[in-house]
Amino acid sequence: MYRRAAISGPSVGSARLWMGQTHVAPSTRSADHHHGDSETAIYVVSGHPSFVFLGDDGAERRIDTSPGDYVFVPPFTPHREENPSPDEEAVVVIARSSQEAIVVNLPSLGSTL
Repeated sequence: MYRRAAISGPSVGSARLWMGQTHVAPSTRSADHHHGDSETAIYVVSGHPSFVFLGDDGAERRIDTSPGDYVFVPPFTPHREENPSPDEEAVVVIARSSQEAIVVNLPSLGSTL
């Protein structure tokens, strides 16, 4: 996965908002993590990425997306991003409520999360 900043402190002087693109290679998944007290909004540009969350009951909740879909990740919410496609890159636009790239990696949270 790689990210490109579009709106940030260094690019335009933003103090509390960061926005940019993330490109996710085929057959790729992130580590299980959360983003501290940062809120994250995601817009799917292309591909079919999946977002897997751990619910309060300990069960996984998978959101499979398509271009045009939006996903919200609340603060401190354990999750991971996946691109299950074997041959298609996924591109998403991300907005977060922090200039810091807060990523708190977590141990495995369940059987597959």
